[in-house]
Amino acid sequence: MILYILRGAFILLATAVTSLYLLSNQWGANVDYPQFVLLLGITVGITAAIIAIDTFTHHKKLSAVSGVFLGLAAGLLAAFALSFVVDLIGVLTSPADDPARTAFFNLLRGVKVIIGLITCYIGISLVLQTKDDFRFVIPYVEFAKEIRGSRPILLDTSIIVDGRILDIIHTQAMQGTLIVPRFVLNELQQIADSADKLKRARGRRGLDMLQKLQDNEVVEVVIDDAEVEGTGVDQKLISLALANRGRVMTNDYNLNKVATLRGVDVINLNDLAKALRPVVLPGEHLHVKLVKEGEGPTQGIGYLDDGTMVVVEFGKSHMGQEVDLIVTSTLQTSAGRMIFGKFANEEHNVPPKDGGEREDTSDSATGLSDSPPSAHEEARPSRGSSSGRNPRRSR
Repeated sequence: MILYILRGAFILLATAVTSLYLLSNQWGANVDYPQFVLLLGITVGITAAIIAIDTFTHHKKLSAVSGVFLGLAAGLLAAFALSFVVDLIGVLTSPADDPARTAFFNLLRGVKVIIGLITCYIGISLVLQTKDDFRFVIPYVEFAKEIRGSRPILLDTSIIVDGRILDIIHTQAMQGTLIVPRFVLNELQQIADSADKLKRARGRRGLDMLQKLQDNEVVEVVIDDAEVEGTGVDQKLISLALANRGRVMTNDYNLNKVATLRGVDVINLNDLAKALRPVVLPGEHLHVKLVKEGEGPTQGIGYLDDGTMVVVEFGKSHMGQEVDLIVTSTLQTSAGRMIFGKFANEEHNVPPKDGGEREDTSDSATGLSDSPPSAHEEARPSRGSSSGRNPRRSR
């Protein structure tokens, strides 16, 4: 509304100034009524053209506008300095005859105009192309957007499809502005229109989640139409984050690594979920269902509700059964968490007494029956640690 008032006031003021100027000089300049109307119409047309250019020029950036004005000022200053050189050359080389001398100085005025245009163009072009390094020339002058308070968060496609961001928002643990770039929305639409059934379902889920994000009343969700450099969605997302000093929220492992290398702060929802998992300590009791064999000859593998892998010694013979176990150790890696355990006695809630016999039996099958039981127990951790490759398989 304010812009409309400003534009209307601009047209009225331009028309009023032109009318008063023409009326005050009408008799002296011999301006008749048709000429008065023509000049007034030209003024209104110029103002309307300026307003049209301003209206249809979307996504104006303050850094670009500042660069244009600074380059224009530098160009005019350079043209003013060079005009003295042109005048000096004109005084030294001007013809002696009066008609030729007048024509010569008129030519020099045109040369000054051309020099002014050249210097203004060079100044604007130079500032726009080197605005990122301009702080090195003039300290404390920078064309970057300064973000005060909370920084905006740019959402990746994987985060929108995942949907857990909506639950986090409802806990009111997040604040600030969530930005969904237009190219991310376009990628969601392409996935929703895919011929593959699974991709189409993921795309439609992402569009539904985006609609729910926009309907929430906790944080503001903005669709950003800005065009940035980059060939893919990941590159454009990083470029937009660098331009807005924002952070990227993603579940994409590769995007996480590339954005970190580019100096962009990344919020990985998987890392956040991993940090919020309950800590399981050695000696605690768990109840899991063994679903597959492990890498060791006697190992069985089960999973907790949150997807954490549990490796159970001597669990191979209990496939498909729910068992009670005692945690012996845990292993935390960047790929995930693993828990190692052994069976517990259902009556006394301690490791079974026949564990040594079973252990000797299993070791005799591997050709280690001549070793003492203590040596067997020392061999267990090394075999359990060799299953550290399981997180990569689980991925």
